[in-house]
Amino acid sequence: MLAPLARASAARHALPRVARAFRPFSISARIAFPRWSNASAEGSGTQPRRAGQASRAAAKPTQKPAEVEEAALTPQNSIELADNEGESAGAPPASSSSGTAPPSDNGSSGESDGGKDGEANAPPPDESELDEPLQTSAISKQTVPEHYPQLLALPIARRPLFPGYYKAVVVKNPHVVAAIEDMLRRGQAYMGAFLLKDENSDSDVLTDIDSVHPVGVFAQITSVFPADKKDSDGKSDGKDKALTVVLYPHRRIKLVSLANGQNAASKVIVPPSESKDVSRDGQAHAIPPHLQTSFLLEHDVSVVNVENLTAKPYDKKSQIIHAVTSELISAFKDIAQINPLFRDQIANFSSYSTSTSVFEEPDKLADFAAAVSSGEVSDLQDVLESLDIEDRLQKALLVLKKELMNAQLQQKIARDVESKIQKRQREYYLMEQMKGIKKELGLESDGKDKLIEKLRERAAQLKMPESVRRVFDEELGKLQHLEPAAAEANVTRNYLDWLVSVPWGVHSPENFSIAHATTVLDEDHYGLRDVKDRILEFLAVGKLRGTVEGKILCFVGPPGVGKTSIGKSIARALNRQFFRFSVGGLTDVAEIKGHRRTYVGALPSKIIQALKRVGTENPLVLIDEVDKIGRGHNGDPSSALLEMLDPEQNSQFLDHYMDVPVDLSRVLFVCTANNLDTIPAPLLDRMEILEVSGYVSEEKLQIAAKYLAPQAKQSSGLAKADVVLEQDAVDLLIKYYCRESGVRNLKKHIEKIYRKTALKIVRDLGEDALPEQKVEATTTNPPATNLVPESQAPESQPVVDSSATEEVKEGESVPVAAAEEKPVEVTTVERKPVDVPTTVHVRINAGNLKEYVGPQIYHKDRLYVSPPPPGVSSGLGYLGNGSGSVMPIEATSMPGKGGLQLTGKLGEVIRESAQIALSWVKSHAFELGITQDPSAQFLADRDVHLHMPEGAIGKEGPSAGTAILSALVSLFTKTKVHPDIAMTGEISLVGQVLPVGGLKEKILAAHRAGIKKILAPLANQADIEENVPASVKEGIEFVFVDNVHQVLHEVFRDTAVAARWKETLPLEQPHATSTVAEEQQSESRPAAAA
Repeated sequence: MLAPLARASAARHALPRVARAFRPFSISARIAFPRWSNASAEGSGTQPRRAGQASRAAAKPTQKPAEVEEAALTPQNSIELADNEGESAGAPPASSSSGTAPPSDNGSSGESDGGKDGEANAPPPDESELDEPLQTSAISKQTVPEHYPQLLALPIARRPLFPGYYKAVVVKNPHVVAAIEDMLRRGQAYMGAFLLKDENSDSDVLTDIDSVHPVGVFAQITSVFPADKKDSDGKSDGKDKALTVVLYPHRRIKLVSLANGQNAASKVIVPPSESKDVSRDGQAHAIPPHLQTSFLLEHDVSVVNVENLTAKPYDKKSQIIHAVTSELISAFKDIAQINPLFRDQIANFSSYSTSTSVFEEPDKLADFAAAVSSGEVSDLQDVLESLDIEDRLQKALLVLKKELMNAQLQQKIARDVESKIQKRQREYYLMEQMKGIKKELGLESDGKDKLIEKLRERAAQLKMPESVRRVFDEELGKLQHLEPAAAEANVTRNYLDWLVSVPWGVHSPENFSIAHATTVLDEDHYGLRDVKDRILEFLAVGKLRGTVEGKILCFVGPPGVGKTSIGKSIARALNRQFFRFSVGGLTDVAEIKGHRRTYVGALPSKIIQALKRVGTENPLVLIDEVDKIGRGHNGDPSSALLEMLDPEQNSQFLDHYMDVPVDLSRVLFVCTANNLDTIPAPLLDRMEILEVSGYVSEEKLQIAAKYLAPQAKQSSGLAKADVVLEQDAVDLLIKYYCRESGVRNLKKHIEKIYRKTALKIVRDLGEDALPEQKVEATTTNPPATNLVPESQAPESQPVVDSSATEEVKEGESVPVAAAEEKPVEVTTVERKPVDVPTTVHVRINAGNLKEYVGPQIYHKDRLYVSPPPPGVSSGLGYLGNGSGSVMPIEATSMPGKGGLQLTGKLGEVIRESAQIALSWVKSHAFELGITQDPSAQFLADRDVHLHMPEGAIGKEGPSAGTAILSALVSLFTKTKVHPDIAMTGEISLVGQVLPVGGLKEKILAAHRAGIKKILAPLANQADIEENVPASVKEGIEFVFVDNVHQVLHEVFRDTAVAARWKETLPLEQPHATSTVAEEQQSESRPAAAA
């Protein structure tokens, strides 16, 4: 609202020029400009002057045509010039230029916005250029008709009009323009203005009464000005003429119906004989012929039938009206204190008020409040439509209160901005003063020059590429011309600091000695022969080439097998710096590519930070948990890793913050992951995969004896004590406490054992054998917070002497002040470790292990030791922690309808394996000897229930197919499966046995459970022979199979059903032992591959 008011206030000085320029279009030289609103000023592209100035500056009207003169001289349309300048006797007084309704912000639908619509600011055409200058009659004092037969309806957008307040609108429709000109020539300058419901509509013609609000105003045209139409580029199109029409609303009216419509049948005009009478001079007279509006039908415009709306009778002495009026006045005062322009509006309203007290005209006060407020359109229309004065006042008060809140918010924002600006100006002024004082005293030291010189020295020590050197020089030159206090200076300084922090051309000498690498790897890790051999191959190639660039290694394995620590060992073997960062759960691509420098607190990517931290351009960077990288709304970090890890691209790696290419080809990247399935395929393609499998029991024993136990003993303070962790205790830990593939859990248990031992030694020896060390300490008083002097202590909080705290009994409370007064002892002397006496001897063995680590976690290696009932078989599973397990499978049948029920928290894949196994059994029921007739239906009246014990543990995967099939065949043939037989392998619907994974962990679990025979897929034979240690395979007979016939013959060997199967279920390629399997491998492998 403030901007229109300011424009209206400043517009007063431009009015004489406007009156002279548009003299032919003024209805009255005395009333065209006296009480212009802001809207009229904006609509005409000029600004109004005060009433008296406008009337004095107006020129005489031009000569009118004869017929118009005769009409003007009739008694009904007589012209009477007022004695007082610019004041009309017939119209009620309206507010002046500063006291009128503000125009809408956007001049659509004929409204002008004063600055945005080109029509409002178009230069006035010269009179000689007008084809037919509009000649109008002067209507200074004219009786406004109380009833008007029909009106020209003009839709108004954005904001309704209120009685007594001018409004300027721009009419663009040529038909409406022609109708207005015709009306003015006939001396009938009246129309109805109605607010459009659609704010985006810009039509000047009303085609549907539902498109506007039913309540509008009966307005008189006081002035018109030409306004050329403009196209989208702001240029005049020169085709159709547009008018800026200044309207003065007289009263509220209600839209009844359209007098004309889209077709001729709907054009119903009130005949002259049916016209209502006009009350003039206290007498009723018929409406003269020249006031009839039938001529409007000649134009394609909106003609409507309306009826007058009058306010409901009210009591001026009503307490409610008086209270709401007082509240309105109070709100006006509050706004006037904040906004000086509002004071002008109130002053003008008071000067033009016809009554001595504002309480005499509450209806006009409500209209004034709505007219000067920039509230919601719906709220303003509610004020216009309200005929009950109490309701109108309350709605106007709501609009004004919102206006007050907006004004207060604007004032607060202005104060905050002003205080910030003043603070910065004050700081700048003081800084400049301080510089001047230092200069006068000879103490001036320009920190910027020293910084620039330091940056130059650091850059001179680096071998920057030419492109980087150019960027450095440009940014350094920019910093020289920036003020130190400027925000851009801080950004440029940080950027230059990062440019010289990257170790351009600095690298550490590499060590490609195979012997040294072997020693380092064996010192840090036991086993992992495949991984160590691959690393040594990597070093041998690097030694021959002189560099190891171009390879990205990825260690994949279960948790706790040493993937991260082996990365450190590689760095130590190569004599490279080591840097590790984890991408697990990372969702922001800026961590990989860096932030843009324009952001506050922007930083380069992790790899640039790594180069700065290590100080060389050839470190070993370990990217941990690459399989757990996330994806969010900030980008896909896994895709950003492609550029950084690709040897063909990372020589020109472009960080968003650095914005210069950085060579990462000399960086050795090592990644770690637990699972390959979640790594994106493009990223996986750029890495060389090295699988780090879990440790077997013998390897865990060696790792515990050589690495874990000495480290835990040292960290527990028992390095020199006679504490021995015997091998049988470690073996028991591995079997019944720590079955994971890794050794992290084993390390925790060993540390727990030594901590328990340390506690036991300290308790048993007591304070006499291990006295507390005495160190020199100084006493300091704590900060005197929350302390009250004794003289000022309130009665409710008495002062307690510090000595009294020593005598406080248990359960009694101590005041906080007294507790805080106790002095604090501090020292800088380091404590020395305590030597355990040599008389202390502790042995941890299998017998007393339970005292240190509690009861066993795993009680039995397998559920069935003796032969189980029919329907039970043993499968091999791979657990999520990297260990294996012997998993029994139980099946039973019951009367039903042939359904299959699965329990044991089974996943989707294992459920499908059960369905495949049951379908195979049903299709081969006759060959298996379950039915006597090949065409007999099987399981038509029985249900099958399949269960896998330990239901709290989720189970998933296809490797249980052979075990499920064996359990079903055992159930239906009533034949037991020996408990020492375990099997693994996926089956197909036609009976093929497919390969599976996790064989090493499964075989280790079978070895621990005492399994004597394992049936495995033939395709996994080479994997088992190469990766499974001989100590684990010792005592186990391996049978490699490639179809279910071989599985069933081997599982049910030496049984009655197996003898019957020789004819019905022939064995194509039997595999009895691992030796036999090796001999037949070359023959069966092509068949398995097919």
